[in-house]
Amino acid sequence: MEKMIIRNAVIHDAVNEKPYLGDILIEDGKLVSVGGNADADGDCAVIDASGLRAYPGFVDAHSHIGLDSYGGPTANTYDFNEMNDICCPQLRGMDSYFPLDAAIPMALEGGVTTVATGPGSANVLGGTFLAVKLYGNTVEEAVVKPEVAMKCAFGENPKRCYKDKCDSARMTTAAKLREALFEAREYMARKEAAGDDVSKMPKFDMKLEAMIPVMKREMPLKAHAHRSDDIMTAIRIAKEFDLRVTIEHCTDGHLIAKELKEAGVPVAVGPTLTNASKPEVLNRSWTTPGILADEGLQVSIITDAPVIPQQYLPLCAGLAVKAGMDPFKALQAITINPAKHIGIEDRVGSLEPGKDADIVLTDGDPLVSDTVVKYVIVDGKVLVKN
Repeated sequence: MEKMIIRNAVIHDAVNEKPYLGDILIEDGKLVSVGGNADADGDCAVIDASGLRAYPGFVDAHSHIGLDSYGGPTANTYDFNEMNDICCPQLRGMDSYFPLDAAIPMALEGGVTTVATGPGSANVLGGTFLAVKLYGNTVEEAVVKPEVAMKCAFGENPKRCYKDKCDSARMTTAAKLREALFEAREYMARKEAAGDDVSKMPKFDMKLEAMIPVMKREMPLKAHAHRSDDIMTAIRIAKEFDLRVTIEHCTDGHLIAKELKEAGVPVAVGPTLTNASKPEVLNRSWTTPGILADEGLQVSIITDAPVIPQQYLPLCAGLAVKAGMDPFKALQAITINPAKHIGIEDRVGSLEPGKDADIVLTDGDPLVSDTVVKYVIVDGKVLVKN
């Protein structure tokens, strides 16, 4: 049994707003106790964290790290958008994830330990995202959950990518998504009606099979939507088909905060540390996550890496604080909230007994740019030491 004690840290557990001084006991990669005085035998590794702060490993709910590789298409391959089919829900981000992406160790240096990564936004339905820890030589070693959400997209991207093929208007995008959902619902109903009678089963369709977890509410639609009308279309379609949905990017979220509160959907805000590169992001603002958090929404802050380099996730939270966001809510927006957003809060996102021992030790507030990350511990193993 591998044991470690982190002694005398100021613990920011992402659950209790007030930090507290104490020890953290780790056994076999799990948190055993957080706070108080921990006891262990002489074989236990000890980190003296006097003068340091302890945080959960930071979590990004929306990234493309490992698929859109560091260095661009020439570094490895262009593996995060399928450009030949506007509707391809059968694709799995897990099958494109490159765990040796050069961006991964840089992300760890910034304290980011877990991300949801997957297909981009070229397609109306682009495939599934996966959740990974940022270490390991294979995707099998890194994966936390193989499929966390089904990516769908609204707005300019599907129109731009398929304007000469099959999509040149927002209503076309919505219609194509509805068509896929109607077909998936009928396919699922036929399978259920057939029961064990193989002769009555519908002809196998890999695309529709991939949609069944969405139709059963086992997996949310991860809806790329910047502009307010796109956000509302995503919510409207989800209601029509009784689906779970998360809103990704949510650039105009502050303009429809009350409507988002009424819908009760989780939101992932960003990337904001970029130029307004297309008309639908003209209302981009660092005030958005704070306004939505104050409305009571579950807010995550995202990088959309590599749009913003993955290691700058805590910096993005710091800029939201500078724009008025409550600091504790900003911390939760890069820890427990994204863990909930992608459905792995039982393992990561806070420092609580029973969870994975993913810990960041810093010499100050990680949301401030001059703070140094001293240790990054993932599954009880020290991966970064400065």
